[in-house]
Formats: sequence, structure tokens, C-alpha cells
Amino acid sequence: MKLITATLEERFKEIGDQSESKNPLIVVKLFDPAGSATWYATEYDAERKVAFGFVTGLHMDEWGFFSIKELEAIERPFGLTIERDIYFEEQRYFDVFKDQNRIAELAQMEKDKIQIKEMDKESEQTDVLDL
Repeated sequence: MKLITATLEERFKEIGDQSESKNPLIVVKLFDPAGSATWYATEYDAERKVAFGFVTGLHMDEWGFFSIKELEAIERPFGLTIERDIYFEEQRYFDVFKDQNRIAELAQMEKDKIQIKEMDKESEQTDVLDL
């Protein structure tokens, strides 16, 4: 399957550079049908055939560059290849990852609560020593 079509190339050109956006538009979703990896492309350089976007399901989730040519060359078991989600519609990053972002926010809140409790305990110990 051709991962980036001429229509998608044109769309990427229309959108242009999103590097300054905190909530970029995800134009295309690519995935490994035999694994957990998913690539969400927000920018594309047609000349180098390199995309930029958010990658999940590998060692760690992160923003970065990925070669479309390399993804198209990957062969998975049973003749499967990396696929483009033909049903994916353009969405903002925060809309796609709102649940993950909320989980991260809750985890940070819990971490903050633990730190506050630890600070309170240290404060109580200091108060006892001051007596």
C-alpha cells in the first residue's frame, strides 16, 4: 500500500510547518497490523519521503521523524505490511490523545499529592525537633 498518496502530499503542503503548534493537526495515521506501533503524521517532506509526527507502541511514545520509504519496505508475518488507516479523519493531537492526556494529568496530580504528603511529614518532623 502506498502510505502517502498524491492527495495527502498536497494536503501536507497546504498545512505546512506545524512545529510551533502545541496541538498540531494529524493528517494521516499509519499502523502495524501485526504489532502495536502506530505513526501519526503531522508534517511530510515529499522530496526526502520523511514524515514528522507522534509514534506510539514502540519502546516509548515520542515525537520524531520517520521514513515513509522504510515503513513501506517493512514486511510483517503472513504478507502484511504497514498500513494507512483509510478511515482516519484529520484530527488535532489533543483530540486523538485526550484519554492519554487525562491519564497523564491524573498521574501528575497523584505524584504532586505524594510530594505534598512527604513535605508535610518532613515539616511535622521538623516541628517535633523544634520542641
